[in-house]
Amino acid sequence: MSWNELERLVEEAEADGVIRRALRHCRSRAELILASRRLGYRITRVELQRAWMLHCREEGLPGVESGSSQPRALGKVGQPDPPGASFVPLPGAVGG
Repeated sequence: MSWNELERLVEEAEADGVIRRALRHCRSRAELILASRRLGYRITRVELQRAWMLHCREEGLPGVESGSSQPRALGKVGQPDPPGASFVPLPGAVGG
């Protein structure tokens, strides 16, 4: 999967209410990946993790350990997110 596939998902979700509704119900990163794949997007956990890290850095949000390029623990596909983890949606694509 390329970074372009994730960008395409975000752009199309912003423009298409059906895609937006399908993604809005996701409550974890694993659910977002699975829903995206069902919609035909080749999204990977690694690319979603990269997008999340970039979003946190751009917004000055906690989530990327200070002085480290490693994010806090992320759930794997098919596994729930760790206790206390919060789902950070892709900007403009989910929940809005």
